[in-house]
Amino acid sequence: MSQETFPVANVRGREVPYDPEQLRRIQEHPCFSEKACHTFGRMHLAVAPKCNIQCKYCVRDFDCVNESRPGVTSKVLKPEEALARVDEVLEKYHYIKVVAVAGPGEPLANEETFETFSLVGQKYPNMILCVSTNGLLLPDRIQDLDRLGVGNITVTMNAVDPEIGKEIYDYVTYKGKRYEGLEAATLLRDQQLKGIAEAVRLKKIVKVNTVLIPGINDKHVFDIARKIKEMGVFIHNVMPLIPQYKFAHITPPTPEEKRAIQAELGKIIKQMRHCRQCRSDAIGRLGCDVQQEFESRGREQAGEDRKAK
Repeated sequence: MSQETFPVANVRGREVPYDPEQLRRIQEHPCFSEKACHTFGRMHLAVAPKCNIQCKYCVRDFDCVNESRPGVTSKVLKPEEALARVDEVLEKYHYIKVVAVAGPGEPLANEETFETFSLVGQKYPNMILCVSTNGLLLPDRIQDLDRLGVGNITVTMNAVDPEIGKEIYDYVTYKGKRYEGLEAATLLRDQQLKGIAEAVRLKKIVKVNTVLIPGINDKHVFDIARKIKEMGVFIHNVMPLIPQYKFAHITPPTPEEKRAIQAELGKIIKQMRHCRQCRSDAIGRLGCDVQQEFESRGREQAGEDRKAK
């Protein structure tokens, strides 16, 4: 078995073998396997507009075709539209193995996420279902994700020390209450850790994304890596800050600086080095996206429908 397949997970010093289905969800997922990204593709369904936290680096855009970054989509889809998009894509691109919800807001704060997974899972039972989340609601919704067959989970975790976290988040909204400062950062951290622990227990393949923010968490990423390694997270993805919103003044790390940090982090936990910081509606192989093809078709169809009326 090659190192890329990772036949065992190391959880708190104990080796836990992956079963064949877990290995498939690694080997066919382009974000979890660098080998897979050359062969298989994924599609993100932008069905989740609402968010329950405000990061100081995040600007969501729901009608954008020109940018390539998380939080951006050309259109927010309804679950039925999302299923139709899956049908349309799979008819032409047979290499798509993963259907994911990654925004443009927080997937777990939108019931449309769960409706979409239900529709897609029923029609395409062998499709790998994947979700990207900030983790605030992960302990509350992990059983729902498990019931729907969501096997791969990405959690964006930028701090395990709330003193650092409070510098990254404006606020957190949980169960109808708004939290700010240290209280918000502590709540988010605790929920993320609970959710990750439960996801690993339920045999989900977990990736942690960390936004590398110079002067704030660039040294702290090593504490994050050690913690998630201990918990049984499969892979860690360190992404350079895209300077915008309240962090627009921060100079992002250079590619060389990011690679140097990844090299050191790689001594702790497996690193994802091929991330493209994808849009919320990305379709195709990593770095070879084709979503604009389907958006243009949708606009043409809408125009024809209007003429017919």
